[in-house]
Amino acid sequence: MTVKTLSDLISDGVEGRYVLVRSDLNVPLADGRVTDDGRIRASIPTLQKLVEHGAKVIVMAHLGRPKGTPDEKYSLRPAVERLDELSPFAVEFAEDVVGDSARELAGSLAAGSVLVLQNIRFDPRETSKDDGERQALARDLAALTGDRGAYVDDAFGAVHRKHASVYDIAEILPAYEGDLVHTEVQVLKRLTENPEKPYVVVLGGSKVSDKLAVIENLMDRADYLLVGGGMVFTFLAAQGHQVGASLLEADQIENVKGYLSRAKEVGCEFVLPTDIVVADKFAADADVATVPADAMESSRFGASGIGLDIGPDSADAFAEHIGKGRTIFWNGPMGVFEFEAFANGTRAVAQALKDSSGFSVVGGGDSAAAVRKLGFSEADFGHISTGGGASLEYLEGKALPGLTVLDK
Repeated sequence: MTVKTLSDLISDGVEGRYVLVRSDLNVPLADGRVTDDGRIRASIPTLQKLVEHGAKVIVMAHLGRPKGTPDEKYSLRPAVERLDELSPFAVEFAEDVVGDSARELAGSLAAGSVLVLQNIRFDPRETSKDDGERQALARDLAALTGDRGAYVDDAFGAVHRKHASVYDIAEILPAYEGDLVHTEVQVLKRLTENPEKPYVVVLGGSKVSDKLAVIENLMDRADYLLVGGGMVFTFLAAQGHQVGASLLEADQIENVKGYLSRAKEVGCEFVLPTDIVVADKFAADADVATVPADAMESSRFGASGIGLDIGPDSADAFAEHIGKGRTIFWNGPMGVFEFEAFANGTRAVAQALKDSSGFSVVGGGDSAAAVRKLGFSEADFGHISTGGGASLEYLEGKALPGLTVLDK
């Protein structure tokens, strides 16, 4: 590996130099306020190191999926205001990406200061499929840094995207791996390269199709694969059980049958729920009942019942398996944790990871949001990833553009 790190950049000297940093400030908002600042907090250490060493720091980041044009709903301003509140350094905000505001503020930026550009995806060239268009934006970004600029990728949540601020800019400026990206990669290597046994993988979330490649890639490594969430109903259907009105991907049943069969050959045990919490509707005030997983239509709701969480017996069994693990990876909630009636399965898994003496990793996205909503802290786990999609693609064995371009 020839990846240069943030420490290498600081050793090369950054005082008075412009450093363009790709951070991950893609956080959830409600009524213009940040509701989960985990990614913002995770971005601060790299920025702080650069500030302490006198760099002129220009931050690029995105929020949501604007359609290549300014949209106030996706403005980075609330995230930047929260960054300013949390940081020991002052933060300025440019009203555009590479326009008059960005150029003026960048030109007057003092050493040891931080400027955040407006949502990078407000420029359509950021996500363009045309290499030339992305490269043109990368050149405009690089122009903000003068003659001795450098680039640091600290946005692990975006490294699986071949975007101008992630990929193309690293081919123009001297490129370095930020501390956050470095930590995330080291954790993922620990999950994929000779993980300490027993290795327990807990998968949830809505769709089994989103996790097929992860199952395929981890089955040979894991000792136990615990399955919950909406995806479990495709597994139950593959075993011949009726699942009422629960989420079901019928086109994946044959794939799941294949995984269940192959698991026996490679020594990986699938652990599926033995009981399910079903409801009459998808709502916080739904009427609920707990039924056996192999008899889901036996409740008073019959075939109209919707499975929305694993049951208490399953939660206990999952916790017992997690307790055996020396390495535990969890991605995806066990139920609709946003509603208290269906949060117990997810809470039990989080508590089991907290209680475990093994190395535990929460795989970003909904899992990270769930543990924070349910009152857990980052200190309760070995690691909480900032990049759900990037983590999954890495675990699928895919090459991530933002990482490959640094390895040059």
